Amino acid sequence: MIDEPQIARPGEKAQEDGSIRSEALQVRHARQQILKGITLAARRGEILSIIGPAGAGKTTFLRCLNRMLELDTAFEIAGDVLLDGRSIYARDVPVAEVRRRVGMVFSIPVPLPLTVYENLAFGPSLGGAKRNSWDEKIEAALRAAHLWDEVKDRLQEPARNLSGGQQQRLCLARALVLRPSVLLLDEPCSGLDPVSTARIEEALQQLKKDVTVILVTNNVKQAARASDRTAFFLFGELIEVDRTESLFTTPRDRRTADYISGRFG
Repeated sequence: MIDEPQIARPGEKAQEDGSIRSEALQVRHARQQILKGITLAARRGEILSIIGPAGAGKTTFLRCLNRMLELDTAFEIAGDVLLDGRSIYARDVPVAEVRRRVGMVFSIPVPLPLTVYENLAFGPSLGGAKRNSWDEKIEAALRAAHLWDEVKDRLQEPARNLSGGQQQRLCLARALVLRPSVLLLDEPCSGLDPVSTARIEEALQQLKKDVTVILVTNNVKQAARASDRTAFFLFGELIEVDRTESLFTTPRDRRTADYISGRFG
């Protein structure tokens, strides 16, 4: 479990700006150290990409940011994660509220076995939102995911009738309908064609104005074109983080240069 998390940093007041920061975050599973003291911040107005080879700890890091990792009690977590300056692991912070404010989209789209509309209404219904507000929220989320024009006449169809790329954008909309402060994406374009990938990247560029976006990708070209800053993970360590252009043209660490150039990973 988390080691006595702080509610906020000493002398700081919580700011409702959607910023999220890990502090000396460590994760151990059995005898393996998966994350080794990661301190990394992301803020609204940018897309932060995280790159690195398989086994670098990228997905584990994301799952710590919305307390999803604690679903498996075999993981030991130390350090902290602060959202708007406050620990998400504080005892008085409800897990459901953390996961509403920190949404996540996975590599494989998993629509619920319901209609398109019901997929998007599921979150608001659990959260107690008034039914007469659902339509507006659903349309706004679909527009933000660049999917409204394609499905506005198919809302009562099974969601699984949609193409793979449409299903992934539906999952993006399903996260957005709850109006999160932070959006985590774990390889969201790994199984998509170039057209669907471009639409998701376009959506993220617009979303970053209102949502803090963290994108894990194994595609260094995607990180180069879609992100404002990029962090490089290797064997559970944060090797370096910088503005994307700087990291890809003049990395400070030789290991970063080797990975970007394809010499390993």
